[in-house]
Amino acid sequence: MTARVLVVDDILPNVKLLEAKLSGEYFDVITATSGTEGLEKARSQTPDIVLLDVMMPGMDGFEVCEHLKNDPATAHIPVVMVTALTDATDRVRGLEAGADDFLSKPVNDVALMARVRSLVRLKMTVDEWRIRENTATQLGVMQGKGTFMAESPEKARVLVIEDKPFESEKFVETLKRDDDDIMAVRNGEQGIALGHINDFDIIIVSLNLASEDGLRLCSHLRSNERTRAVPILMIGEETDMPRIAQGLEIGAHDYILRPVDRNELLARVRTQIRRKRYQDRLRNNYEQSLSMALTDSLTGLFNRRYLMVHLEKLLKKNVEARKTMCVMTLDIDHFKKINDSYGHGVGDEVLKTFSERTAQRLRGFDLVTRMGGEEFVVILPDINHDMAVQVAERLRKGIGDTLFKVSAPEGEIPVTVSIGAVLIQGEDITVEEALRRSDDELYRAKEGGRNRCYFAGEGLITKDAAAAS
Repeated sequence: MTARVLVVDDILPNVKLLEAKLSGEYFDVITATSGTEGLEKARSQTPDIVLLDVMMPGMDGFEVCEHLKNDPATAHIPVVMVTALTDATDRVRGLEAGADDFLSKPVNDVALMARVRSLVRLKMTVDEWRIRENTATQLGVMQGKGTFMAESPEKARVLVIEDKPFESEKFVETLKRDDDDIMAVRNGEQGIALGHINDFDIIIVSLNLASEDGLRLCSHLRSNERTRAVPILMIGEETDMPRIAQGLEIGAHDYILRPVDRNELLARVRTQIRRKRYQDRLRNNYEQSLSMALTDSLTGLFNRRYLMVHLEKLLKKNVEARKTMCVMTLDIDHFKKINDSYGHGVGDEVLKTFSERTAQRLRGFDLVTRMGGEEFVVILPDINHDMAVQVAERLRKGIGDTLFKVSAPEGEIPVTVSIGAVLIQGEDITVEEALRRSDDELYRAKEGGRNRCYFAGEGLITKDAAAAS
């Protein structure tokens, strides 16, 4: 995963140390030695995460964090405060200012890297929904508003999985300050059962359960459809840091160490609830507002109108972030022959199955649209060359290697796809030019025998395609 990290610290050796550690993990590092410089670079260089020292002269880290979170342009950038302060009151103050975490110096490298990767993944998901909200606003079908800090954290539905009665009671008593609806259970089986039938705003999981692996429980909750998007807050000991890092890698959102400070627990829970409610609001408003105006009625995919506006924003963001994206044009081979041989009803069935197979083989923040007829466009933001090639081949094989079930007498028919793609590496080009380049490669793929992938500047990347006549 590539990400741009802004390190803000007035002590140069601290900056150099963090820069070396992060660069060693292949992060792109930006540095600033004052709060004012940090704010300017956060606004101008669009980092994916900010590592912020607290004790700085002039504008301290708390004030910088508040400025970042009050500015709509930077409010959604995760902030991790890095400081020598260890008092729980300072941690709570940072969390209430909008920080996502508070790491103490000397920084535990395992915790640091796991936290950075985890927060960058979360930001990428939120960024995609924010871009979609902006697209919808531009099209006039919804009005964008607010940031996650404006969301209310109160009256949330909370699940607590903790087998120590005194700890569980402490959590419940603390969270009742926000009038939360809290369900507390003593083991994972009970928690999973409740997760199947309730919509929770956050799940608190002890990693120190006596009779089961709390980390495995986190993994199960993350893989379950009903609880997949619910924030998980892990509770652990200082010695659990390697396991906590694993938990962040598998999708847990946050953690707190024992002995648990009540105010810190409340602050961390409020942060996660706000973020979830903000993302839920973006998703729900967006889906309701755009479903009719901007989707294809047959496949449920976004249509050409949406693509043209959304791709323009993605291209602009790609330039600002100096990253690489991929635009692919897909065309079902010999689709007219399918319609002529089996009728348009079967053709519609093929289009629906094609759309489903394509969407299932993409990341959550990738985009697939139906341009019209049998032509589709896939957009892969923030991706390198090798991964783009893998995705293209995965799509081609996912379509062609398994017959399509249809209502024709045969029951199943073969379908293949031709793909043309272009990688755009921070280049300032128009939507029309991006689509033209990928379309040119699609033409080459069809001329070359179909059931093939061609990339601009590279040619055929398909290794085992059989020519389709």
